Amino acid sequence: MADGINFSDVQFLTVAEVADLMRVSKMTVYRLVHAGDLPAVQFGRSYRVPESSVEEFLHRAQVDSHPESA
Repeated sequence: MADGINFSDVQFLTVAEVADLMRVSKMTVYRLVHAGDLPAVQFGRSYRVPESSVEEFLHRAQVDSHPESA
């Protein structure tokens, strides 16, 4: 492999599985993929999202719940 990634170790999720996991619509997942916010690979007309990409996205999107003191 040219870039050193071993795809046999990667767990891929369908758009529907990602939508269920994130509790959003499939259209929202498609928008995230097309915007480049959620990495995915395309197989024909369908997309697969690496599970690790979903975890990274959710960690980046996490809101800090600690209010700043005044």
